[in-house]
Amino acid sequence: MSDHTHEHRDWKHDGVRVIKGDRLDDNTPQTPGMYRQAAINQARVGAQKIWAGTVSIQPDAKTGVHHHGELESVIYVVSGRARMRWGEKLEYVAEAGPGDFIFVPPFVPHQEINAAPDETLECVLMRSDNEAVVVNLDGVEPVEKPEEVYWVDPIHRHPES
Repeated sequence: MSDHTHEHRDWKHDGVRVIKGDRLDDNTPQTPGMYRQAAINQARVGAQKIWAGTVSIQPDAKTGVHHHGELESVIYVVSGRARMRWGEKLEYVAEAGPGDFIFVPPFVPHQEINAAPDETLECVLMRSDNEAVVVNLDGVEPVEKPEEVYWVDPIHRHPES
């Protein structure tokens, strides 16, 4: 006996979807300095709780300062070197490379920077809702020298310890 509690569905059309990498949708909110493309959202696949796509930033480029409202964001670095600045005056900084994940909590003003002078920064981006919320912020005066932050979770030690 099955313990499935959902109604019968047409799994052929309501099941797994494969979105080809060359078929992403750039009709999504943009931030100056970066190029976002949606793969998974409400309009494309009927997603109810997530948004996923890609972002590219050219060598030595930086984005405008922005946040994503109530959404949580996860960035996975595929290639290149990401330098993240965040805070009211972008007073904090951290870097991530290929294979690293970046978590951006709700409402955090931030800026992505491609720290590589000769390689495009390529990332996969996921958000906690199917909406592509982007709030671009004008007039943020970044501090001259941000404080470097190395986050260590409760079960791992800083690598220099």
